[in-house]
Amino acid sequence: MIHAAASRAKGVVRRTPLLSSPFLDEIAGRRIFVKAECLQHTGSFKFRGAWSALSGMAANERAKGVLAFSSGNHAQGVALAAKMHKVPAVIIMPSDAPRQKIDNTRALGAEVVLYDRAGEDRNALGENLQKQRGLVLVKPFDNAFVIAGQGTTGLEIAKQANLQGIEKAQVLVPCGGGGLTAGIALALNENAPEMTVRPCEPVGFDDTIRSLKSGAIEENAQKSGSICDAIITPSPGKMTFPIMRSLCQPGVAVRESECLKTMQHAFARLKIVVEPGAAVALATALFHSDTLPEGDIIAVVSGGNVDAEMFQRALDISI
Repeated sequence: MIHAAASRAKGVVRRTPLLSSPFLDEIAGRRIFVKAECLQHTGSFKFRGAWSALSGMAANERAKGVLAFSSGNHAQGVALAAKMHKVPAVIIMPSDAPRQKIDNTRALGAEVVLYDRAGEDRNALGENLQKQRGLVLVKPFDNAFVIAGQGTTGLEIAKQANLQGIEKAQVLVPCGGGGLTAGIALALNENAPEMTVRPCEPVGFDDTIRSLKSGAIEENAQKSGSICDAIITPSPGKMTFPIMRSLCQPGVAVRESECLKTMQHAFARLKIVVEPGAAVALATALFHSDTLPEGDIIAVVSGGNVDAEMFQRALDISI
């Protein structure tokens, strides 16, 4: 299914680079390679899953229009995929989502419906819209086509690592609902089985890490309140968690301050812009490499959609 998604993605989804810097290697004490999904269309890996989902639909189903829930990156991915397929898109977004993400989603032609995370039920809003308009829901992670689309990242990692002579590596992935982590794990299990996939999350929002440890889906006590908004979900997905439980090793949680420092390092040494949630894997590589087995590290930087104020906050930190 991932290879089929890759075939549909040819000429559309951007093949992002695997970057490196001796300065980052020195901080971590080993070789680090960075899969720069912040350079993907819409500034996030989410376009992969969105394109896979829409391109995998029957034409008459897709023509009804699509609906998505998102704090920003899935929203933009679905909005662009819908625009390219010339079908309507309605995106339900929290009112406290970064303004840039809301504005970008609208600029891509989607209708944005804002809701209050604390006082409104987004699922009820979505059900009403589906009934009224007959829209097709594209879930952000619990969707087989979306997982397959995100898995194309893993296919690229396997090919790029092979070209650079990397046979074994700890592959660190920012994890929210688990679509990217599960997709990469599936792809690497088939194409680079010597690589180990680990989810990375912010401290206090480490539902996947705790779920892998307990063997059952765990929820976060808090639903919001982190600068890592892009990867904050109540719990791992029902479809993604069994995949991660089967194929992933224990994950690592990082502090927000480490994410901000990582954003500055990535800009200074790799010349890429990284959003806080997307920085958790690279932050793990830079500041927690001592918790990982020896050898190379491949860290996925999953997105770069950060407001100017937050990015300036990262640049102002003394490191």
